[in-house]
Amino acid sequence: MKPFESVMANYLADYAAYREKRGYALKAIYPPLIALDRYLKVNAVSWKQLQQPAFFLHLRATISPHPNTTNRMLSHVRSLFDYLIRRQIVTANPLNDIPPVPERYFVPFVFSPAQTEQLLQGICKTIRRDTANFIFDQGVYLALVMLARCGMRINEPLHLCRHHYRTDEGSVYIERTKFRKDRLIPLPKAVIAGLDNYLSARNACCPNDQNPYLLAGRNGQPLKAQRVRTIFHCAVEAIGLKQPKRVMGNMTFGSPVPHSLRHSFAINTLNRIKARGISPQQALPVLSAYMGHRKYQYTAAYLKVKDAGDLAGLIDFTKSQLDVV
Repeated sequence: MKPFESVMANYLADYAAYREKRGYALKAIYPPLIALDRYLKVNAVSWKQLQQPAFFLHLRATISPHPNTTNRMLSHVRSLFDYLIRRQIVTANPLNDIPPVPERYFVPFVFSPAQTEQLLQGICKTIRRDTANFIFDQGVYLALVMLARCGMRINEPLHLCRHHYRTDEGSVYIERTKFRKDRLIPLPKAVIAGLDNYLSARNACCPNDQNPYLLAGRNGQPLKAQRVRTIFHCAVEAIGLKQPKRVMGNMTFGSPVPHSLRHSFAINTLNRIKARGISPQQALPVLSAYMGHRKYQYTAAYLKVKDAGDLAGLIDFTKSQLDVV
């Protein structure tokens, strides 16, 4: 990590260390702080200027053309000054009255249940049958299955070790993921069957296998996320769902990415619950824990999106209105 060099260098370093001790990943904390530090250094900003809200209004307007980036930095700086207040280094937070930059509303791509099945079937057909590649390709397939069936983040199945899979319970223990949270989740029967068949085949094909990971990569390593992404995008294109990210007004419609399977899992689960005549609100606490969300509100955001069909209809309707105008 590069050292901080601005007038706030010592405070930024102390704050980063404080946040890391609180359980936040340094790779998430550091980028906005180092960007602020470089901005302060290049513009020769003084400590006195940093006490003035006017300076942060100027920073808000000039630091980045991307609203999300600007607001993330402002959030970190606001927390930094709260930290300095607690340490009695300053007496007021100059960002208290600085509003965030209006952001675009992001609508993730969502696979319908039928599209999810089509995608997974397409990936399954690409598994090579020779001994050298069968286990590797099947591992990639199962990683995507766990994204789709369990709503995992892409790195979660890749970092599972064999001992994390509890065959007697049909569950996996996911350690130190985003926000350093651990969770134990039960697996669907189809995922259990897939893992058991994969491990049996792996033991038969590789009797001296010493790879500790549940899904084996090459040379004793875990599977690489880039390989999983490559297979995913090839499959998406093969079934005709490849599309670019689209911006319409203040809305951004995402393109299909592996994380879309996590979004789809959440939304399709809530739709199934609603179809049973149960309020999706009642399921949010359980779904939030299952998916490893740090806050209940993150899961509640999925209530704003109904299903893939509605999203496609919304895009088509918006385009038709733009064509009319």
